[in-house]
Amino acid sequence: MNPEISVIIPALNEERYIGHAIKGLTSQTFKNFETIVVDGGSIDNTVKIAKKHAKVIVQKKPGAAIARNSGARIARGRLLLFLDADTWPSPHLLEIYRKIFANGKVVAATGPVFPLEKVRADVSAGYFFVSMIFVKASVLLSRPCIVGSNFAVRKDAFVKAGGFNPKMITYEDWDLSLRLKKIGRIKFVNNAEVKTSVRRINAWGVAGFFAFYVNNMARYTFFKKPRREYRQIR
Repeated sequence: MNPEISVIIPALNEERYIGHAIKGLTSQTFKNFETIVVDGGSIDNTVKIAKKHAKVIVQKKPGAAIARNSGARIARGRLLLFLDADTWPSPHLLEIYRKIFANGKVVAATGPVFPLEKVRADVSAGYFFVSMIFVKASVLLSRPCIVGSNFAVRKDAFVKAGGFNPKMITYEDWDLSLRLKKIGRIKFVNNAEVKTSVRRINAWGVAGFFAFYVNNMARYTFFKKPRREYRQIR
């Protein structure tokens, strides 16, 4: 029997985190799913760790958009859930999304993204603002900005929308969100929580992190040209 949900995780040199992400999936209350890890050419133990509980494919071309599209092409589930390699899903995440998509009008859904590690109060407040206010408001205002680390979508809608734009290095998740809204309803689900690493904030600093994303949002909104550089932190 085919899995109902396909979880797709792009990864590159993620030996420190990928095991935790997969462990979070093996602890799910909903069991009829598959895990697909799309590796971008890791030189550490990422592939070895991932193969214990996931199907692994190697993607030679760089980029999260290309990796996610590659995973979607071989996915057998009617629902696709995109997570990041440094993201831990809450135990009921798959079950929650399965129930949300019982409504045939819903084509995509997302939920809060909170810090994985212990953080300062200002960082915690920033995550709350982005996840529970900004992203939620964007969905309610029909200008959805779904984050790729917690992105659920019907496979047929994903294909119809053309998937992630492979030419985009950044903003590929929000770009797909806007195309999906033309196909059907998008939902923000308060209890569909994930936790993701704050390592980029630690590397860039709080001000640098939020400045990058605010600038990128403006570049896409006004010029349709998001940034093509995304400094690696691994």
